[in-house]
Amino acid sequence: MNTTSKKLSVLEKVGYGLGDFAANLIFQTLLTFLAFFYTDVYKIPAGTASVIIFTGGFIGAFFNIIMGVIADRTKTRWGKFRPWILWTCLPFGIAAVLSFLTPDFGMSGKIIYALLTYFFLVLIYSANNLPYVALSGVLTGDMKERNSLSSYRFVAVMIAQFIIQSLLLPFVLILGNGDKAVGFKNTMLLFAVVGVVCLLITFLTTKERIIPAKNQESSVKQDFMDLSKNGPWLVMLLVTVLVFITLSLKGGMYVFYFKYYLDPEAQILFLNDIGFTSFIERLNHSLITMGFVDFQWPMDAPTSAFSLFNAGGILFMIFGIMFSKPLADSFGKRNVYITFIFLSALSLLAFNFYSRSAVAMVFLTQLLHGFIYGITIPLLWAMIADVADYSEWKNNRRATATVFSAMIFGLKIGISIGSALGAAFLSKYGYVAEEVNQVPAAVEGIKLSVSIYPGFIFIISAVLLCFYVIDKKMEIQIETDLEERRM
Repeated sequence: MNTTSKKLSVLEKVGYGLGDFAANLIFQTLLTFLAFFYTDVYKIPAGTASVIIFTGGFIGAFFNIIMGVIADRTKTRWGKFRPWILWTCLPFGIAAVLSFLTPDFGMSGKIIYALLTYFFLVLIYSANNLPYVALSGVLTGDMKERNSLSSYRFVAVMIAQFIIQSLLLPFVLILGNGDKAVGFKNTMLLFAVVGVVCLLITFLTTKERIIPAKNQESSVKQDFMDLSKNGPWLVMLLVTVLVFITLSLKGGMYVFYFKYYLDPEAQILFLNDIGFTSFIERLNHSLITMGFVDFQWPMDAPTSAFSLFNAGGILFMIFGIMFSKPLADSFGKRNVYITFIFLSALSLLAFNFYSRSAVAMVFLTQLLHGFIYGITIPLLWAMIADVADYSEWKNNRRATATVFSAMIFGLKIGISIGSALGAAFLSKYGYVAEEVNQVPAAVEGIKLSVSIYPGFIFIISAVLLCFYVIDKKMEIQIETDLEERRM
């Protein structure tokens, strides 16, 4: 009996989503706090830490390509991709904990330890996450079900992101009783245990249903030749690179935007007006009463405003994700993505026109941007799964993991470029670290880096997607034709 277009149960969708929740507890920590951990906790020089992180990102990107080839050629009774989730979940948890330990080896020893543990982590992460991502392309051939699956998955991602960006530092301080080194170790141990359990649930609750034809040849050369002739794949690769350049660039520059562009007095007034300051005062009093005397939420306005800004954006992204499936089902993924990535660009451009005292407008725009961009989040990966179907439809050959590995390669390259651009812009505009009064050019450069530059990159992404030929009509045709072939 053919089951490739099987409707997925809520249990399977939730089980699949938990895999990304597990991965993002670690991934979001690396994106947001690894540099802080290396420099401020483990006391590695900032320049050396940046080299470790940048090099590790490129190694992980290239290993994804290798992992895609390996995963597509894996044959077990559990399928091609699910077994990798099982085999790597425990090593992934161990690698995450090791990467946030602080053994006292002297400076040379610390650098070597950080280098080895981070490289080990990115390799294990690739071996776990690439098969996980590719799994979404073989759970069902029903494209509406893929839209729904992506929505479940990215709600889990946003929850993990919210935990990391809003709560990780409090966890570190509480679990370490004020000692950040102990706190990071205990927090990552907690995340590792939760992550391993979630990945096991993903393995146990999912089933691969789309199996390549038995007579399909397994030529690596042919796989990449197919990709080179796959127009939608090329479009999605470029879009993936551009999207993650944007996310990395603006994400890394927001902290400077709050610290050096927005007026601190205006931020204080805004936090007082919405009741956030009094809430924090009550929270700190409660923590002291409970015995957590070493923990105090930072009372400087830019830090509090920045945390609240991130939290609000993430919550509205989750809200936006809920609208992704019905919109995609009605109008097609491509059309919805083009529309809302363009609207996201407009919301980013708006930051350029706000005065330094327009804190309320900055927050309202962030909430709007979070909602609009949230609609696009599940669609990117659902469209990449459609590209794997398109390749099979055109070439009678399926290489799901190879398609996804190239996209994750683009993701990691985009993150590396975006991070480097942020540092380059700071240097270009004359930024001086910890200087209270930055030169006007530096302040202007910071504003441009969270508005004009990322906004125009998103617009380029929208234009590129006009050349993505898999519209709603073609989605239906591909799904119908492949269903007939697989019967």
